[in-house]
Amino acid sequence: MGAASFFVCPLTPERWNDLEDLFGPQGPCYGCWCNHFRMPQRLRMPLLGEGARQLFEDRVKKGPPPGVLAYAEGKAVGWLQVGPRAHIPEWNNPQRASTPLPDAPADDERNWAASCFFVRKGFRGKGVTGALLDGAIDFARTSGARLIEAAAMANQDKRSAEGLYVGPETMLLRAGFVEVARQKPGRPLLRLVL
Repeated sequence: MGAASFFVCPLTPERWNDLEDLFGPQGPCYGCWCNHFRMPQRLRMPLLGEGARQLFEDRVKKGPPPGVLAYAEGKAVGWLQVGPRAHIPEWNNPQRASTPLPDAPADDERNWAASCFFVRKGFRGKGVTGALLDGAIDFARTSGARLIEAAAMANQDKRSAEGLYVGPETMLLRAGFVEVARQKPGRPLLRLVL
């Protein structure tokens, strides 16, 4: 199954049930529901599980779409959180691999981040991540983004699938991203100018 086998589109309120089905009742990443970079840990931890699910559902209903879903045979098989850096403030902290550079400040809504990937078990290693990234690039372009950045995981062959939620370096490089900084060992900050 190649990337051409997948349909990718923004997560709108009408597609919320598809995301819930993809994430499962507990939600991915120990009940995070893609709130990890949206708020400080002290506020996020008490919400894990149902509180985090409700918070993210409210975010999706409010709009704009916070990312893209990949579908195979009518079922959601992958998710990529992608949008303006300003929407995920914790991604911009000075201690992170994803700390913004002076030429791409976080408060400029045209500077986007691809921060979290999730692929359904049984579909990993089948091109879903690449399809998600292609769809995210299209979504960013049509939304007026100037660039997309990702703080990828280098040496991903030694990491678990869960550790790759930030994206594998090799796949991002194949998509045309280039390294612009390495603020933490093994975590290059990659950029695609649109």
